[in-house]
Amino acid sequence: MTYFTYKNHKIKLDIRKAKKNIILLFSTLLFLLVIPTQAQDHGKLNVLFMISDDLTATAISSYENGASLTPNIDQLAAKGTQFTKAYCQYPVCGPSRASMMFGYYPNATTTYGYVSGRENVGPERQSWAQFFKDNGYYTARVGKIFHMGSVDIMKGRDGKDDPDSWTERYNSPAPEVHAKGSRELVQNNPFGLLEVSNDSNWNGGNQINIVKTVENEIHTDAETANKVSQLLRLHKNEPFFIAAGFFRPHVPFVAPKSSFENYPYEQVVLPPKVTNDWDDIPEQGINYVNSLNGEMTEEQEKKAIAAYYASTSFLDEQVGKVLQTLEDEGLEGNTIVIFTSDHGFFLGEHRFWMKVGLMEESVRVPLIIKVPGQKPTVCHSFAELIDLYPTISELAGLQAPKAIQGKSLGKLIDNPKLKVRDFAFSVSQRNGRMGYLIRSSDWAYIQYGDEAEGGMELYDMNYDQGQYNNLANYPQYTNVIAEMQGLLKGKLVDVRNNDLGITY
Repeated sequence: MTYFTYKNHKIKLDIRKAKKNIILLFSTLLFLLVIPTQAQDHGKLNVLFMISDDLTATAISSYENGASLTPNIDQLAAKGTQFTKAYCQYPVCGPSRASMMFGYYPNATTTYGYVSGRENVGPERQSWAQFFKDNGYYTARVGKIFHMGSVDIMKGRDGKDDPDSWTERYNSPAPEVHAKGSRELVQNNPFGLLEVSNDSNWNGGNQINIVKTVENEIHTDAETANKVSQLLRLHKNEPFFIAAGFFRPHVPFVAPKSSFENYPYEQVVLPPKVTNDWDDIPEQGINYVNSLNGEMTEEQEKKAIAAYYASTSFLDEQVGKVLQTLEDEGLEGNTIVIFTSDHGFFLGEHRFWMKVGLMEESVRVPLIIKVPGQKPTVCHSFAELIDLYPTISELAGLQAPKAIQGKSLGKLIDNPKLKVRDFAFSVSQRNGRMGYLIRSSDWAYIQYGDEAEGGMELYDMNYDQGQYNNLANYPQYTNVIAEMQGLLKGKLVDVRNNDLGITY
């Protein structure tokens, strides 16, 4: 062995060489670890945001409906965090999407209509997508993210989109109600004598039209899935925020004939019909579309539900296409995936249809967030769509604007037993009067008007999940009403304490 001395220390040369080799090996490994692959682009996590339209949580089999077939959404839920108590902030497309994208409550920005919300937040505030764009991300919208009307979808128009949010944007035009196939109107058509209009400037209005298309017909959601898949392939080597805005199961219920095969309407079991169900509901709580004013027969009700499920299954297929592309392109390991809906949808519960109301079916939404490397879990803590902006920003390593009103759900990804919110908050406006929902673990409290001048609803969600027994006027629940009203007053103060400069 050869030794040499330096400052009175004897060093064995072969040991020194071995240590040097180890250091070089460690440095090389460390270098390889920090050098990103092309798809990772300096370690930034990508974002794939998928949102459906009018999809109630109860229509997804991984939630609580075994009759519905949604294997691709279920598979995503099995890999990510599935939130069971996620709520929209307004059960109508325009204000819900504006709230989610800009991070302010609808009654903070006073955005209640079919608009993007930009006009109420001003040019200086960043939308969720714009925030990522300004942080070096390629951002793209395909389909409906901000509000688009049915005719906008059909004609491929931008609708009420916010151009500042996107690097690129694409629409997905399709025949919709005018597609080739069998067509049927099951609302305000009790004798089946009315046919679907052939007016090319009309897409069925806000009515329940059912279209079973011929195979290989163009569908807006299929076009969206194909374009999103193309963009994933084209932009996989740079950080991206790609938003896929699916239109189904929004009316008209359009899907290939094959999508209807698993849902024979004759086998549909209708929600229970409770005698005098509406007697204890304030007038504003009777939904704007119901089986009575829609003149729907029981057969038509069954057809509507079957068609909704068929549309949802077709949507699920398109989600599957996008997820498969993500996997094929090796992007699963560095892409955050979100799936949700802008609000829920009544499917005959209380004989109500559509949205707008503040009962559970209309305001509760599916929400799945999948983060690379996370363990799959189910989270029963409350979440709101307004929370997506700060949550996904945090998960991507960005600091969202402090002024926005959502709360990050990031810690729930690692520990779903924690909670960020004590209750969920939603609003809805009808005939010039606001309606407010406080949804706590035990109670659903709905108040119409700031002073409850339009009435109240109170439901015990432990024993009456269907919300059939309004307890608001029972003397023994006075303390509960007082507690809920206290929470509401505090929430309204919080909502109005913002940087928007609006006088309420």
